[in-house]
Amino acid sequence: MSERVSAKRVVGLAVPALGVLAAEPLYVLVDTAVVGHLGALPLAGLALGGVLFTQVATQLTFLSYGTTARAARLFGAGRRADAVQEGVQATWLALVAGVLAMLLLQVIAWPVARVLGGDDVAGQAVDWLRIAVLGAPFVLVTMAGNGWMRGVEDTVRPLRYVLLGNGLSAVLCPVLVYGVGWGLEGSAVANVVAQVVSAGLFFRALKVEGVPLRPRPKSMVAQLGLGRDLVLRGLAFQACFISAASVAARTSVAAVGAHQIVLQLWTFLALVLDSLAIAAQAIVGQALGASRQDEAKKFAWQITGYGLAFGVVLGVVFAALAGVVPGLFTSDPGVLAEVPHAWWFFVALQPIAGVVFALDGVLLGAGDARFLRTATLLSAALGFLPLIWLSLAFGWGLTGIWAGLSAFMVLRLVTILLRTRSGRWARVGAVW
Repeated sequence: MSERVSAKRVVGLAVPALGVLAAEPLYVLVDTAVVGHLGALPLAGLALGGVLFTQVATQLTFLSYGTTARAARLFGAGRRADAVQEGVQATWLALVAGVLAMLLLQVIAWPVARVLGGDDVAGQAVDWLRIAVLGAPFVLVTMAGNGWMRGVEDTVRPLRYVLLGNGLSAVLCPVLVYGVGWGLEGSAVANVVAQVVSAGLFFRALKVEGVPLRPRPKSMVAQLGLGRDLVLRGLAFQACFISAASVAARTSVAAVGAHQIVLQLWTFLALVLDSLAIAAQAIVGQALGASRQDEAKKFAWQITGYGLAFGVVLGVVFAALAGVVPGLFTSDPGVLAEVPHAWWFFVALQPIAGVVFALDGVLLGAGDARFLRTATLLSAALGFLPLIWLSLAFGWGLTGIWAGLSAFMVLRLVTILLRTRSGRWARVGAVW
């Protein structure tokens, strides 16, 4: 029987990963607070524009998560140079996909934003988005860099890289928005600065590894095979969140502003909890790459306990801060009046999210993307989307939107626990 994975190893991977995961949403929270004091309409524009831009990263999560899974397997099998090569190929894919996404969003920004938010909110969203989308290739390069470094258990350098870029932009954002007077557009420029700086550091990290930097089509095709399932999974998430943003925007400007605040906090805490998933990906991938199946299975339940405990703590903390935190992001009384309709769903979901995100990491580390794709699509179709659109039809507002998110998370919890218990995900070997 294998030994338990030490808590020290989990913490050593999770804490730096937490810094990386938290840096971007923490910067977005700063951005939201800065823009929120411009008024409800710019805040609504940021909310809608941010949701559209997020599609770039969310639809291509395989550049990070898929690369971690593949690199970890190779690293566990004692093939570090091959693991780094996964990062090289992911970076080439990131550059190509980023340029295509940038061009596409420039073309479709106005018609899509107008459909989702109406003319007033769409105008603000497009002003922000046309600048912010210039950073798309750099966002994806950073994702690829994080992916291969996590796979070889190097989570400290990515933390430094991301903090440097986002720290610089956090300083620039209020200066450009208020000091220079660029308003909402200043926020977008600050975003692009962060992305360029971080991506440049990840490029340098690959160069100093000393591996060939030329593209290898065969490796890229293999990554795209895993990416297909993760992209479809990402589409399910984004169908939900775009629908939620659209329903909130059609409810009222105050509702979409409140939804932006609570959603960004949800995203922030989701990524905080996801730090355990990053540790799980690396540990499970390496264990299976080294043919230590029992260790991988035992660790799956170990990380479940950690995730549950972490989620309970976060739920208690944010329940206690219900009267304080929303006021940090806006002084608009209409927005503040809408926040409680989403807040208590957000609080209650934290323990469920702790377990779901931790076990997501286990299954992603095992390369079980096909199951995750199917489970997520079913949870979205049966849970989130019906309640979102019923909310629009019957005027349930934020209460209906966040009830849909709750149903989505509960369905994901049930399916992922059943899959983990089955053990069918634990396939050994350096590749799959």
